[in-house]
Amino acid sequence: MREPPAFPRRWKIDGAVLIAETFSSRIWKVFRTDGSIAVVKALKPFDDVGDELRGALFLKWREGEGAVRLLGRDRRKMLLEYGGEQLLTAMIDAEGDEAATEIAADVLAKLHHPSDRPAPAQLQPLRERFAALFGMAKMASGTRHCSIYAEAAKLTASLLDDSPIEVPLHGDLHHDNIVLSQRGWLAIDPKGVLGDPCFDAANLFYNPLDRDALCADPQRITRMAKILSQALKLDPCRLLDFAFAYGCLSAAWHGEDGNEKDESRELAIASAVRSVRADS
Repeated sequence: MREPPAFPRRWKIDGAVLIAETFSSRIWKVFRTDGSIAVVKALKPFDDVGDELRGALFLKWREGEGAVRLLGRDRRKMLLEYGGEQLLTAMIDAEGDEAATEIAADVLAKLHHPSDRPAPAQLQPLRERFAALFGMAKMASGTRHCSIYAEAAKLTASLLDDSPIEVPLHGDLHHDNIVLSQRGWLAIDPKGVLGDPCFDAANLFYNPLDRDALCADPQRITRMAKILSQALKLDPCRLLDFAFAYGCLSAAWHGEDGNEKDESRELAIASAVRSVRADS
């Protein structure tokens, strides 16, 4: 059984249970001396640690609006509000996909609600976030995916050039990053990005990850675009454009890792999104 790390005394923690471990972090459910429960996210040394550190800045800036609260930070450890254990993914079976999408849209609306506080200066520009897609479009010449990567890179450049507004973004919102807390549905695990709000809705089209048929269903794509665009007051066509671009970006990340299965999966759903967009 893994021993918990040393926690700062000021956090007043007297017990901890490891509840999750990923390539980037270990997540501890902690019990504080005042009887409350919280979470400690302890980051491991890895290449993309900047995503997690920017995410902490995003949470501090949001101050609990639409997301769990950042209660404290000590180097690469974050003390977080306990968000509960029910993920939005479970709502699809319990209440249906449309209900789950409406919840996600409500969470996004709260995350994008204007704040009087200045946004953190360290947030990652969206153009930088798409670096892997632009790189893949150049490298994929002559490969079986070269056409879709080139198309997505061209579209993304156009979207970024004419973005009407830039706001702080969660950067990785999907069904397993939305939890039901005592305060309602909240986002967890942000990446801290700055850019077009359409980007924040794009990943939802590709989730849950184990439901490929659902994600590629044209009716679901159309319905999701309608719900999200109405709730967030976004152009549904632009939303679908970003969804296509995001899928190709995600595929590029998998391609960089040599993961052909997931690369093909993302590109297949991106193609379905593109078809819906063409008919809209």
